[in-house]
Amino acid sequence: MVDLFDLVKYTKILLDADEFRDYCPNGLQVEGRREVRRLMTAVSADLDVLDRAVQLEADCLLVHHGYFWKQDPLPVVGIRRNRLARLLKADLSLMAFHLPLDAHRALGNNAQLGLRLGIDVEGWFGDQAIGAYGALAQPRSAAAFVRDLEHALARPPLLIGRPEAMLRRVAWCTGAAHGFLGEAIELGVDAFVTGELSEPAVHVAREAGIALIGAGHHATERYGVQALGEHLASRFALHHHFLDSDNPV
Repeated sequence: MVDLFDLVKYTKILLDADEFRDYCPNGLQVEGRREVRRLMTAVSADLDVLDRAVQLEADCLLVHHGYFWKQDPLPVVGIRRNRLARLLKADLSLMAFHLPLDAHRALGNNAQLGLRLGIDVEGWFGDQAIGAYGALAQPRSAAAFVRDLEHALARPPLLIGRPEAMLRRVAWCTGAAHGFLGEAIELGVDAFVTGELSEPAVHVAREAGIALIGAGHHATERYGVQALGEHLASRFALHHHFLDSDNPV
């Protein structure tokens, strides 16, 4: 068991959360009961996840995608009202960490994806250095790499490029990081993996001769929050359970 505010303070320090310029508040977003014994984690705090967390008698839900994004309207109506009502009625706390969880060098989304890709991180790039790059243990074709990626993420990726192209160095950034493609090209890598692709990125990748792989926003960001949850559970002797929510994007 741990006091909610001690848990929040520890996690913010662990992820260096206050050092990031972000689009949402990182840390405690909705306050629930003070004593935390059961911690649930998920990629996003959608209503299905909230319902399952309540059913499992969670004290705190920790997610990557929380609420109160800068572009959101202010009124608490509709979907926002329903989500907040569910949290408050259950006295369930909501913690969220966005960019800090992408960037953490051990527990973060990109560090954890690198482990599943079998790539040792050589360095970091992109805005606030949240993307990673490194060399494959053994060069292999883009088609073979995509098959490995599908096996690791349980989701078929989309490959833009020649399946027979040989890959030696790869850059990656989870989520919607197609905007980092130009920086990946400058690194001289053979492929760039991200969650979501954009129409202009397809043309840029083809003209630059780099393999571009869309592996799913949700699929690429399932692992950081799980690693963080396991770390917190070990540190504070909590029960931890990851709630996966089907999302094909």
